[in-house]
Amino acid sequence: MELKAVKDANYWMEALQREDQKALGYFFDLHYKSLCYFACRLVQDDVEAEDIVSACFVKLWESERKVVTAESVKAFLYIACRNACFDYLKHLKVKSTVQEVYFKQLEQGEETILNNIIETEVLEMLVAEIELLPEKCREVFKMIYFGHKKTDEIAKQLDLSPKTVRNHKAKAIGLLKSAILKKGVSHTFFLAFLLFLDRR
Repeated sequence: MELKAVKDANYWMEALQREDQKALGYFFDLHYKSLCYFACRLVQDDVEAEDIVSACFVKLWESERKVVTAESVKAFLYIACRNACFDYLKHLKVKSTVQEVYFKQLEQGEETILNNIIETEVLEMLVAEIELLPEKCREVFKMIYFGHKKTDEIAKQLDLSPKTVRNHKAKAIGLLKSAILKKGVSHTFFLAFLLFLDRR
């Protein structure tokens, strides 16, 4: 039976309680990328973020199985990650401006960390949905929002009319909006996401 084909969280929680290493692999596959993104946002260092996240999974494995639900596993990992990031930033002798900002946020408590978790997971969801767009829509969307290219530039590069580029953009936004709303994300957050991309 393929590991990723099994979606029954209760099954994997029971396996984790039995110290089945496949269960750790299941939760690793489920949360690793999001945790790395989350940690990197805080420490501003890809390698350090990966080390922190890996250590969190070791901590989960050595936790004497106090976590009893899939949600508590997720909470355990994010809290452990948050604490490890805080400790890392706390002991840095010199912090960048961005690191200093996140360090102060982490000192403020759990509300900030919850907002960061929500943002992390929604952005991960959006990135996945962007990859599911039709080829031309995806290409145009990425060029506009990630490449910061203007309609005329894209039209010239892709040998399309400006109107066609605008149509692809509109279609991409429409498809993303529909997909995201179906997942329970608010219309306001979706608009905020587009504004976020425009500022990048």
